Amino acid sequence: MDMRKCTGEAIGTAWLTFAGCGSAVIAAGFPQVGIGLLGVSLAFGLSVVTMAYAIGHISGCHLNPAVTIGLTAGGRFPPSDVLPYIIAQVIGAIVGAGVLYLIASGTAGFDLAKGFASNGYGDHSPGHYGLLAGFLVEVVMTMMFLFIIMGATHGSAPAGFAPLAIGLALTLTNLAAIPVTNASINPARSTGPALFVGGWALAQLWLFWVAPIIGGALGGVLYRWLSEKPEAPVVGIPEGRVKG
Repeated sequence: MDMRKCTGEAIGTAWLTFAGCGSAVIAAGFPQVGIGLLGVSLAFGLSVVTMAYAIGHISGCHLNPAVTIGLTAGGRFPPSDVLPYIIAQVIGAIVGAGVLYLIASGTAGFDLAKGFASNGYGDHSPGHYGLLAGFLVEVVMTMMFLFIIMGATHGSAPAGFAPLAIGLALTLTNLAAIPVTNASINPARSTGPALFVGGWALAQLWLFWVAPIIGGALGGVLYRWLSEKPEAPVVGIPEGRVKG
């Protein structure tokens, strides 16, 4: 286990959770100048873009257990490093959510009962979508997110644009999934806020581990099968950490 890489993953996931969930908790519905659905989606996408440029050369900037597992399924990441990366990502997400809680709770109107950007289905879905709809949207969106990551970081892809493509992909998945589940696409991002909300958020958290991981694995396998040159070098991931 490389502590520098794991530390990079923890910092990056903390930033994604703080910035993305923070945009929803603090700025989405702010009176008169709320950023709304588009703003929150862009915040998640921009958190990935900024960290991809900052730590992509250090850890590969997964920031997401589903991405780590998807890249492993796609032959891009060694199985022996999966667990340390996931642990680091979850720790980072909890830290990011903790900092957000300390800031957000500084106003008299703060109420954890509003959800704290937690993911949910049924009564806790923004659009009151059921379990099946929530499961499907998380699987499909995470699958396509991984598919785009695999393609954008492939050695035959245009050089230097992978972070932008990946960040825009996350923005797009959030635009489609926020009304259904508040858009997880990331088990770590879901875990951080859920630990503070407790109750229903923890009871429904299983879905936001199971569905994204299934989707991530499907996306990695699908792109690995589709790619004409699976042996081509991969850009944006530290040398020696990939298999092709």
